[in-house]
Amino acid sequence: RPGTVAVAAAIQNKYNITMVPHILCSGFTREETEYVLLDLQFLGITDLLVLRGDKAKHESTFIPVGNGYHHAIELQEQINNFNKGIFVDGSEMKVTNTPFSYGVACYPEKHEEAPNINTDIYWLKKKMEMGAEYAVTQLFYDNRKYFDFVERARQAGVTIPIIPGIKPFKKLSQLSMIPKTFKVDLPEELTKEALKCNTDAEAQQVGIEWCVQQCKELIAHGVPSLHFYSVGAADSIKAVAKQIY
Repeated sequence: RPGTVAVAAAIQNKYNITMVPHILCSGFTREETEYVLLDLQFLGITDLLVLRGDKAKHESTFIPVGNGYHHAIELQEQINNFNKGIFVDGSEMKVTNTPFSYGVACYPEKHEEAPNINTDIYWLKKKMEMGAEYAVTQLFYDNRKYFDFVERARQAGVTIPIIPGIKPFKKLSQLSMIPKTFKVDLPEELTKEALKCNTDAEAQQVGIEWCVQQCKELIAHGVPSLHFYSVGAADSIKAVAKQIY
C-alpha cells in the first residue's frame, strides 16, 4: 500500500498524465476486480492494460485465486459487461460513467505456454475481437523478431496497433537472466559486445547504444509508439530518450 489505484490516481491528478494501470487475472477474484474497476472509474482513470499475469514461482501452471480467471479474454469479458452497465453478479448498474478502453499483451517470440507462434497469434486476434484496441509486446532485443511477428499477425487478420516493448540491456548478469526470465533471445551481436565488458557500467553503455539503434530502426519503420519497461532501467531509458527524441 498504496497500491495501483492510489498511485495511478496520484500521478494522473498531480501531473495530468494519462495513466494505464494493469488489470490482472493473477491474484484477483472477480469481485476484487470489480472493486478495482469501480475505484478507477470513480477517479477518472479509464485506460487499462488487461493481462493474465504471471504464474506463481512455486506453480508449474497458472492457477487463479478463488473464482478468478484463467485467461485475459475472460477478464476482457467482465470489463465489457461492466462497460454495458452489468455487475459481475448480473445485476444492472443504476448509474454508468465513462467506459473503459484497453489494450492487451502479445509475444513476438511466443508466450512460453503457447504450443506455437500461430496459436499465439490466434489468441491475439481473439483478444482484438473481444475489444482490445491495441497490443503491447513483451520486451525483445532483435527487431527482426518484431517485424516478423507483426507481418504474421497482419496476415492472420490482426489490425490493431502492435506497440513494441523495449528495455535496455543493463548488466552482465542479464546475459543469462533475460532469456531465462522473459523467454526471449539476445542477438549474437549484442551478446558479443556485452561479453567484452568488464563491469556493469560498461555493459549499461552497450545496452544504451543498442537500444538507441533499435529504437531508431523501429521509428523509421513507422511503429505506432514505443513502450519502455522502466523497472531497474529508468536511467538508461532517460539516456536513450535524449538521443531518439
